[in-house]
Amino acid sequence: MNDRVSPRVTGDAQYAAWQRRETPPVEQVRPGLWSIPLPNPDSGIRYVLCYLVEHDDGVLVVDPGWNDERSWVALVGGLQRAGRTAAEVSGIVVTHAHPDHLGGARRLRAESGAPVLMHQADQALLPVDAGDPSAILDRTGPWLARQGCPPQLVTEFGTDTAELATYFHLSRPDGFLEDGDRLPLAGRDWIAIHTPGHTPGHLCLHARDERLLLTGDHLLPRITPAVSAFPASGPHPLASYLRSLSRAGALDVDEVLPAHEWRFAGLAERSEAVAEHHAQREEEVLALLADGPAPAARLTEQLTWSRPWSDIRPSMRRMAVAETVAHLQLLRDNGQLTVEQRDAVDIWQRADLAAAPDELATTAGGDELAGA
Repeated sequence: MNDRVSPRVTGDAQYAAWQRRETPPVEQVRPGLWSIPLPNPDSGIRYVLCYLVEHDDGVLVVDPGWNDERSWVALVGGLQRAGRTAAEVSGIVVTHAHPDHLGGARRLRAESGAPVLMHQADQALLPVDAGDPSAILDRTGPWLARQGCPPQLVTEFGTDTAELATYFHLSRPDGFLEDGDRLPLAGRDWIAIHTPGHTPGHLCLHARDERLLLTGDHLLPRITPAVSAFPASGPHPLASYLRSLSRAGALDVDEVLPAHEWRFAGLAERSEAVAEHHAQREEEVLALLADGPAPAARLTEQLTWSRPWSDIRPSMRRMAVAETVAHLQLLRDNGQLTVEQRDAVDIWQRADLAAAPDELATTAGGDELAGA
């Protein structure tokens, strides 16, 4: 969802390109630090900002983009612009295990021999068998049905081979970065900050002496990163995200380098704006549930999104449901909601308006839920 509060733009060329719906240029952000936009195919977020960090023993690549030929060509071109080659890459750090960040790591590792590093918690997002989607189908299809999703949306997930395929070319890591670990950068002092929420193992990278923070998808200048409660998202994803937001927002930096859109200043203010967005979303959920108990899928259709629900494609509808469930879980953990399963569907209700058992059974009839 888009936010109304925008921080101060520092990546002027990136911002101008975004306004023109173009790809921004490769830029030297600081001495020995380069920003390389890599195409993000079939996405409204048109590119991933990959970063090259030069150091005494080579160059570290952060978020090498999709497993896609266009992305690879752009990465090689960015290395050349920095006067480097893939053979000089000494390490590959991935802020989180989503295909638009981790997908290109396999080819870059093969070309360079560099290890792929990420946080251990994101291994839960990677398939055990690179050729078998059954594990993802087995856990996600029934989960969607339990949220009251219509059968068509659940069935589409199992047949959406293009979406599933993006997860079966992801490189498994060679090593892990934990909270507070120094990055393998000879002569530079960068540390990993564990910021779970968008994924269980999401990392921000803090260049303390350079007063910079690479935020991956944890914090973006224009949109609110998705925080979803899918089966592999870990416990309490939104509570984890809000704690991470507060912690990262307190860092003293001059500039934020996100993985999408453009560089900006005002870390604390942007963090506060995103936290306020989530507070407003919680109020919206509570207001909807004042009309009576409902499953997550029905609530999702009634919430405010950046475009009409009828214009949102199925893959994004599934993400929207998972975001709604994350808010529902947080409100439950805070004692404001309760949940009961009726006809194999989770029904949420306000704790202060809990329905009597006979009323709940009437409200949550199985026929009505099947079309939610």
